[in-house]
Amino acid sequence: MTEFGIGTYIRNVVRNLGRLDQENNYFLIGSPSRAQEIDALPSNFRTIALTAPEHSIQGFREFRNMVKRLGCDLVHIPNLFSVPRALPCPYVMTVHDMLDHMSRAREQTGFWRSLHFQLTRRVLAGAARIFAVSNFTKTEIEKLFEIPSDRIEVVYNAIDERFLHGHASAADRELIAQRYQVTYPFLLYAGRVSPHKNVVRMIEAFSALKTELERSQAYPDLKLIIIGDDLSGNPDLRRTVIRSCVQNDVRFLGFVPIDVLRIFYDEAKVFVFPSLYEGFGLPPLEAMAHGTPVVTSNVSSLPEVVGSGAVLVNPENVFEIMRALHRVLTDAALRQRLRERGYQQVARFSWEASVRRIVEAYGETGPADARVRNQQPAAD
Repeated sequence: MTEFGIGTYIRNVVRNLGRLDQENNYFLIGSPSRAQEIDALPSNFRTIALTAPEHSIQGFREFRNMVKRLGCDLVHIPNLFSVPRALPCPYVMTVHDMLDHMSRAREQTGFWRSLHFQLTRRVLAGAARIFAVSNFTKTEIEKLFEIPSDRIEVVYNAIDERFLHGHASAADRELIAQRYQVTYPFLLYAGRVSPHKNVVRMIEAFSALKTELERSQAYPDLKLIIIGDDLSGNPDLRRTVIRSCVQNDVRFLGFVPIDVLRIFYDEAKVFVFPSLYEGFGLPPLEAMAHGTPVVTSNVSSLPEVVGSGAVLVNPENVFEIMRALHRVLTDAALRQRLRERGYQQVARFSWEASVRRIVEAYGETGPADARVRNQQPAAD
């Protein structure tokens, strides 16, 4: 399981269900190895292995038959699938964003684009309740698929509790110095490196920032560290680094464990997240939990998530990104304000509060006399 996206959602929802609900019976249908990552669960949770690939026709059939055999009263689908399941009981669904629908639609012919749209609408229309992770995502669902507003409920994400374990210690700093040879000041990006994340413009902004800082001889050894998936499918990033003449100042580290990622968040001078589209956007909140100033985009869900705790920029304007980074690096008073507001903003989001609301919704949507059973398939 990766440390980003739907895997984080499933892990934290199931973990908090285990803490909050010992009455209902839950079946976790999917990969047993992924269920083991969630830690120990109480006796009212059982892991049921799927033998067929999750996204195959065989997988859908096996899943449906398993739900029927187990006598489930309610199913929770934790992310949007486009293939209707024809389940034998009601289901609720979490929608993180509409990006998959939009990006796949651009790659498809007219027939397949229309089919994909209609199947997605059918899945959403059939849900007893839709959980949107932000007001932005709720509005997107309403706009694209004409789902009534009262069928969609905003239930926010929150950061993993491991990001709340305090600041980096001397031993932590020594760990990244020894394991990753990081002994210099750095800007940080953490997340996937797919096109909508806008990493190309971030690298270009960093190159312009280095030029600007040279004029005042500030931060001469500043680096940009990018933590995320591998670059094999994104050759544009390497080309951008070379074209921008920052080969010696940009480092791609791939995935790192949460316990190490929290050290990078804590040590970064600025966390930069210029994404073009986010259904929620956890990484800025994760950085804020460590008191790290954040520069992020003024589009999609990000203003809703970061509030007044970050500097917002037009993500399509390289020089606006650069100027914001320069300002945050060189303005100590601004950095302190962002630190204080960031802590306040993080406190607004809680997995416990969100999962309490999800449990209430299970009771509202499942049969009144049933013991609600929640199903969480493995993440992508």
